[in-house]
Amino acid sequence: MILTLDVGNSTVTGGVFDKNTLALQFRQTTDKNSTSDEIGIFLRSVLRENGINAKEITDVGIASVVPPINYSLSSALMKYFEIEPLLIQSGIRTGLKIRYANPKEIGADRIAAAIGAVERHPEKNLVVVDMGTATTIDVVTRNKEYLGGAIMAGLKISVQALASGTSKLPTVEIVRAEKPCGQSTIEAIQSGIFYGNAGAIRELVRQYEKHIFHGEKPFVIATGGFARTFEDFRLFDEIVPELVLLGIKTALELNR
Repeated sequence: MILTLDVGNSTVTGGVFDKNTLALQFRQTTDKNSTSDEIGIFLRSVLRENGINAKEITDVGIASVVPPINYSLSSALMKYFEIEPLLIQSGIRTGLKIRYANPKEIGADRIAAAIGAVERHPEKNLVVVDMGTATTIDVVTRNKEYLGGAIMAGLKISVQALASGTSKLPTVEIVRAEKPCGQSTIEAIQSGIFYGNAGAIRELVRQYEKHIFHGEKPFVIATGGFARTFEDFRLFDEIVPELVLLGIKTALELNR
């Protein structure tokens, strides 16, 4: 079995693959101050409570955008699993042709999501949208060229920024706004966050279609905790919550 860990700024998402089947998925709040023992005990207990013997784990892959936790994570896996994990980073085999000024700058989650998207749709021009703490939009051609993309503040960050940066605006729940013209302050914020993000993503996809894919519509695949908020909005062709985990698994297979 393969253990995959997507370490984001807010949440660590874990997945266990039994061959090509995602047998287990779990989440934990990211704590960059966690010790290796805390991490190792947590991982072993999660597996045990879900009927998986830690000895069945043969490979571990990590996509982390939180560098302070990487040492503790690696140490935990060495101590509690006797496995040296593969970290998604510049220099490993990805199956992609990276067309980026400085590949070391690319977030591991962006690369993993791109790998996962290509694994699912190897013959398509792709736009990959990951809606987490930040919203990232990345472009991958059918020739497996990773061209880069765009980064925006995520929905949660946007709500927090409005609340902390103003005197009167409240923190609101992130939901699909029922109408674009809010008739209360809460509705107005929800409308701005929802339709503003939808409009930004739609416009970026339109620009990529025009300037990169020469009028050919790309396949838009989404992942991340907030992607489902837009599920019925015809913004994406496909939503795959486990996309980053799939990309980590594929990277492990490429680097064996």
